Amino acid sequence: MIDILFVGVGLFALFAGIWRAVRARRTGAGAGLAVSLIALGAAFCFLANRAQLVESEVYPSLGRLLSNLATMVAAYGIGLTVAEISGTRDRGRRTRLVALATALTLLAVMFFSTPDLPRGIGVFDELYRTHPTLVVYVFTYTVYLGFAVLDIGVVAAVTIRASGGALRAGLALLLLASAFAVAYLAGKVVATIRALQDDHPAKALCRGPFSTLPCTLDVGFPAVSVLLIVVGLTIPAVPGLLAARRDARTLRVLRPLRTHLTRRFPEIARIDPGGRSRRERLLTAMSETNDGLILAGVTPDLPPAAAARLVRDLPDERGEAEPPTAGGEPFAADVARLRAIAGAYRKLDTTTADWTPGSPR
Repeated sequence: MIDILFVGVGLFALFAGIWRAVRARRTGAGAGLAVSLIALGAAFCFLANRAQLVESEVYPSLGRLLSNLATMVAAYGIGLTVAEISGTRDRGRRTRLVALATALTLLAVMFFSTPDLPRGIGVFDELYRTHPTLVVYVFTYTVYLGFAVLDIGVVAAVTIRASGGALRAGLALLLLASAFAVAYLAGKVVATIRALQDDHPAKALCRGPFSTLPCTLDVGFPAVSVLLIVVGLTIPAVPGLLAARRDARTLRVLRPLRTHLTRRFPEIARIDPGGRSRRERLLTAMSETNDGLILAGVTPDLPPAAAARLVRDLPDERGEAEPPTAGGEPFAADVARLRAIAGAYRKLDTTTADWTPGSPR
């Protein structure tokens, strides 16, 4: 059951991170979020019991170290992402990076300095009294994550007041995830202190993620926290994804009309065909198409079907038309108008594909 939960949440985070990485490469934004999700997914996959058994064959308890390192990288990335959303990305950025590098180095040094690490599942409860390096290890891990989680929670709480819609919903889930993470870290501190006090501490093996209170704090809450983080960071991207799909459809609809107008009026074609994002390319296509319609004599009050016929019936040689008075149409209205004209032109272009000027219709 625990393996299914960990691997399921891990794969979900990995796929979400890969999707965000593809979008980041295309748009140039969101790389930190992609790294965070991929690191979270890797952490949970490394931490699954069966995965730890395989990793322990390479080095004793290696899966525990890998999952802890990945979790710290994910916490750093999530903190940067939330700071970027709130507009405070550059504030304390160097401090966060130095803190992460220091914590990662100290964790690795303490781990490899510890002799007689257990093979299989990396549970250190019985070793804290005799191996002070592991105490430093768990202290470093807990303190770093504690500060990272509090930083994420504070930034999300401050930003949520001025946000709305999908962003507010995502930030609310991040706040809830921070609460689960704080509970997990508090439970880890308590468990470590008890292990130091007991003469013969028992291994904290769990039959299920919520079978006991210690298991809930140590296994169930981290999984729930990661799931909430993944969903919380993904929800704000949904409106942008839907807008990108609408932009793609609009570009496809505009293509025949734009091609016809740029051939008839080459001067309207931009030197730079578009930007990195689909929205920038759409704005370029709309600007070219609007310029071509003005040169063709299409006025804003002309119905789409009539405008499409006027564009199709343009003679080979045409004098400069008197440009109509430009109106301040909003972006959405401009999109709707151009799509209507382009759609009508597309229908005309399809039904009269073999027609040439001067031939009977």
